[in-house]
Amino acid sequence: MLRKPMLGILALVAATLLMTGCANRATAKVDPSARLDTIKTMHVVKIPDETANISTMIADKLRVKGYQVSTGTDKPSNVDAIVTYVDRWMWDITMYLLELTITIRDGKTEFPLASGNSLHGSLTRLSAQEMVDEVMGNIFKEAKISEARK
Repeated sequence: MLRKPMLGILALVAATLLMTGCANRATAKVDPSARLDTIKTMHVVKIPDETANISTMIADKLRVKGYQVSTGTDKPSNVDAIVTYVDRWMWDITMYLLELTITIRDGKTEFPLASGNSLHGSLTRLSAQEMVDEVMGNIFKEAKISEARK
């Protein structure tokens, strides 16, 4: 008698566990007043003791887009924008980047001009470089859409 309800519960639990590995999200928001095309210099704030080189990957991606970029743990006052990021890592047989959020801030006020987020579960994981590319691509895609609306 109890076997049928118990099997149903077990099937529901198994389905839930399997689905959590498939979670994906890729978003970007750009402040309507932001003009990323007028920014010339940026500084990527490196997380102290970082070992995955995320800050270098972000800086390299920005350089390809034509920005003059520096990196380091200190925030210089002579740049147009400051770039910060938060990386969340997870263990599933190997370590992988679960979630990456990148924020581009005004260099003087630190007001967030644009931000992007990427989340990929274990079954759809991307490399750290692919996550950086996805987030930065979405930010600049959204910025172009915002520019077109003005």
